[in-house]
Amino acid sequence: MRTVLGCALVLAALLPNGLPAQNPGPAAQAPVVVASKPFGESFLLAEIFATLLEERGYAVDRRPGLGATEIAFEALTRGAIDVYPEYTGTGLTAILGDTPDGDAASVYRRVSRAFRDRWGVRWLPPLGFENTYAVAVRRSTADSLGLSTLSDLARAAPDLVAGLSPDFIGRADGLEGLRAVYGLEPGEVRSLLQAVKYQALAEGAVDFIDGYSTDGAIARYDLVVLDDDRGFFPPYEAAALVSADLPATHPGAIAALAELSGRLDVEAMRRGNERIEVDGDDPARIARDLLAEIGLVDAPDPGTVAAERRGDGLLAYLWANRAETARLTLRHLQLVGASLLAAILVALPLGLVLERMRRGAEGVIRSVGLLQTIPSIALLAFMIPLLGIGWVPAVVALFLYSLFPIVRNTYTGVRDADPVAVGAARALGMTESQVLLQVRLPLAMPVLLAGIRTAAIINVGTATLAAFIGAGGLGDPIVAGLALSDTTRILSGAVPAAVLALLVDALLQEVERRLTPEGLAAG
Repeated sequence: MRTVLGCALVLAALLPNGLPAQNPGPAAQAPVVVASKPFGESFLLAEIFATLLEERGYAVDRRPGLGATEIAFEALTRGAIDVYPEYTGTGLTAILGDTPDGDAASVYRRVSRAFRDRWGVRWLPPLGFENTYAVAVRRSTADSLGLSTLSDLARAAPDLVAGLSPDFIGRADGLEGLRAVYGLEPGEVRSLLQAVKYQALAEGAVDFIDGYSTDGAIARYDLVVLDDDRGFFPPYEAAALVSADLPATHPGAIAALAELSGRLDVEAMRRGNERIEVDGDDPARIARDLLAEIGLVDAPDPGTVAAERRGDGLLAYLWANRAETARLTLRHLQLVGASLLAAILVALPLGLVLERMRRGAEGVIRSVGLLQTIPSIALLAFMIPLLGIGWVPAVVALFLYSLFPIVRNTYTGVRDADPVAVGAARALGMTESQVLLQVRLPLAMPVLLAGIRTAAIINVGTATLAAFIGAGGLGDPIVAGLALSDTTRILSGAVPAAVLALLVDALLQEVERRLTPEGLAAG
């Protein structure tokens, strides 16, 4: 069938060296996979881990911005990642679902024992600082309403708008717990990413937010952190959380990461976070500076600092990072190409079969269309328990999103092919298979290929979200930019993705032109 063959050849060209594997094998030389959650401090801590491991001779695969706690922890327990920074209080309440405990040492013992017994996961000794939740308001709000404690906030909350991270809204140590302990019921709750909450608060879009005690933006915006007067929040000591396999596969990596234990204090992290959140500095350079301060790596060469700084604008940034952008673009093309090719090979025959079984066709097509109603990030998260993180679950999710427009357009195009031409073919004695392949399908070509083009454009955009499950692609700088409040980083992923969508559409338009019979070609 010319349609399948033509599109397959084009899309195969997007997949050099075949289909990549989801994860490297368990060989001794496999890189240590270091991940983070999607906020600034987690990015910085993960970069500290990665830099130190590289200094100790280990290859490192970075997987930043893996969505919420549940996604990162699921990836760890499945062995898809080796280590990520976590907080003991989060482990106690959000993962174990246990009641808060005000003693830091007790919390560490509880999570260390429970994680080892249930999942074989290991908490390394804490890094040396605690980063608890900080509920903050504008100074003008605190002064006008007399707010200094969370009890005060609970009294005024029905008239206020809360801007809270999605993670915080549903957690036992978040809004649900504050409701139970303080009776805190905001008049309205808005779900906001960590990177935009402070700006939303400063601009008056919300009245209070959840943050972290080490956030540099607290000082930047002159905010008031309300006192947890009932001791609700448990201790949140930062530590490296490592997979069950890492001690066996890379025992020296455990020793390297343990060098950080007790070495990072709260003042150092506040300085580092401020450089990210306020100054827009590069996490990799901040990580090396902090490691040099505590004597674990050599100080960076002052002569290279200027070269490491960001460019003055998007074009300068893209040029300075052109090799990385090219790598991410290729990865993005592989995600889109593999998922689209698989969807063509499944959806096109399905559409042809449904055309021969018209009575139940619309029901099947609507069922396939239901996949389009599932939020893409939810579908990606759903894939993790089944397929882990990385390339495979992302391709499967993108494949599912691609089915509907191809099935619908194939069915409609073949069904509505010119009845006069179809009747003439039958009158000439052609079999139904001959009519399908030589008349209906060529006549349906413009409609059929329009469905493939639609699926391709959807995939290019949706594939940016695959970064949340560690699949890579142009979503990586977008996720990092959102976490670091860095517009240039966001655009460095968004602009190439938009250009890529236009190029893919243009390529498929040329395929359409070549495969469409001359009598049906536009113009």
